[in-house]
Amino acid sequence: MRCGTAFWNILAKDMRSYYLKPPNISWGIMFPLAWTAMFFIKSGSGLGSIPTLLPGVVAVSILFGTTSMLAVTVTFEKKSRSFERLLLAPIPLWVLMLAKTSGAILFGVANAFVPVVMAIFLADLSRIQWGLFLPAVFLIALASTFLGLFIAVAVSEVFEAQTFSNFFRFPMVFLCGLFFPIDKLPLFLKPVSYALPLTYGADLLHGAVHGRHALPYSLDLFLLAGFCVLLFALSLRNIRRRWIA
Repeated sequence: MRCGTAFWNILAKDMRSYYLKPPNISWGIMFPLAWTAMFFIKSGSGLGSIPTLLPGVVAVSILFGTTSMLAVTVTFEKKSRSFERLLLAPIPLWVLMLAKTSGAILFGVANAFVPVVMAIFLADLSRIQWGLFLPAVFLIALASTFLGLFIAVAVSEVFEAQTFSNFFRFPMVFLCGLFFPIDKLPLFLKPVSYALPLTYGADLLHGAVHGRHALPYSLDLFLLAGFCVLLFALSLRNIRRRWIA
């Protein structure tokens, strides 16, 4: 009961303080729209290109939305020392960090559906397998958020977190099969692609939207969930080592 109350109080506080601010809401809408428009115009192949581009745009919207928000919320609270006060709360660390990251997860899921809503008015999306699309969106938001947490607890300033995030984000855009197949990459880059969590999320989205996927769905789900657990565990380990030990 105590953990549940603390969880919802921390989440509600973060939503009020960060995620529901008008600039963040407008940014959360405009960023996916800008990505959607950019790739649609760049493709030059008409409305028929939307189902092919949609998985990549959805994944990028989640990735940049979650990691950017965690870079601000966690890093800012560390600098103001409110993060250290939270660590004194009489609840398990994993509950505390799930509460701190739940806002970013919700923000990422919301970001994912901005390009989807836009695409519904422009193309036929009746073939989407929602039973696969929705878990893929949630797991990508989870993995991206925990990646952002891992980065945020490793640095001291917001600009450092954003710079460090780009070290992971931009290679993922080009190496994870978002907009062109991994099998067309140079041979030496393919192992790097399969070491990135977004590769498996992108494969799930491609399969859910237009049916073209490289790996079995069960393997994608298992590996993506494994990355979520690994990134969260590494983040908790860093927090214990830097602030609790």
